[in-house]
Amino acid sequence: MSEAPPTVGIIMGSRSDWPTLKAAAKVLDALKVPYETKVVSAHRTPQRLYDYASGARGRGLKVIIAGAGGAAHLPGMAASMTELPVLGVPVESKSLQGLDSLLSIAQMPGGVPVGTLAIGKAGATNAGLLAAGILALSDASLAHRLAEWRAGQTASVPETVEDHD
Repeated sequence: MSEAPPTVGIIMGSRSDWPTLKAAAKVLDALKVPYETKVVSAHRTPQRLYDYASGARGRGLKVIIAGAGGAAHLPGMAASMTELPVLGVPVESKSLQGLDSLLSIAQMPGGVPVGTLAIGKAGATNAGLLAAGILALSDASLAHRLAEWRAGQTASVPETVEDHD
C-alpha cells in the first residue's frame, strides 16, 4: 500500500475473504492507487459497517470494493450508507460455489446500486481495474498508468499457436 491517503476502500465480511480480495489489492498496487483494507461484517459488526460506510467520503475514499460470500449483504448495506460507488465482489462459497453470493449482490432494489463483478479472484481483479478506471476519470496520471497496464496485458498475448510437444 502507498503512503498517500487511501482513495479506495477494500472491505470484506471476514478474514477468510482476503485471498479473493487480495487480487483487487494487487491491481491497485500495480497501478499505484492508495487503498485501505478492513474486515467489516454486515452481520457480526453492524456498527463498524455503519461507521465505515457513512464516514468513507469524509475520510477521502472515492470508491469502495466490498467482497462477501454466502448471503453477501456487505456490498448492498455499504451502498445504502454512502453515495460513493460500491463494487461488489462475490466470494466463492462452499455450498453453492458463489452463486448465492452473486445473486445476493446483484439483486439490489432500485435506488441502491452495487456494481457487481464476477465470482472470485477474476471479479476482484476486475473490481480493482474498475475502481482505477473510475478514479482515472479525474486523474490523468492514473489514466496513463491504466492505459500502460492494459497495453502490457494486450502485449502479453501471443498471436501464434506453437506446439511444444
